[in-house]
Amino acid sequence: MGLFTLPEARDELKRLRPVLDEIVTVRADLVELSAALTPGGEPTDLGGLPERKAAEARLNELMTEVQETGAELKGVAPLLVDFPADLDGVPVLLCWLEGDPEITWYHRADLGFAGRRPLPG
Repeated sequence: MGLFTLPEARDELKRLRPVLDEIVTVRADLVELSAALTPGGEPTDLGGLPERKAAEARLNELMTEVQETGAELKGVAPLLVDFPADLDGVPVLLCWLEGDPEITWYHRADLGFAGRRPLPG
């Protein structure tokens, strides 16, 4: 997959919003279903083991859908999506974290999340 420009990454993030929103919902359902299935767990109206397996399968499908765009899904709780890019000749990842309204951060490809900086300008 190629590199994203900032406008392309922002457009792709907009396109992915429904997928990302569904990941958040399925993630929460999966946690609730898993907790209900532990010994002494609180029962849930969401179902049982078959529903948990279905939620796991759906979560995998959604994560694959994100990865197929060329974006990198770096975390699921919280959601963290990186878009490979180039900033003034330096390989970077344009970084979106769950809760961010849009992409306003980046980090050098070799530094990871701890090296996050606000995008210039």
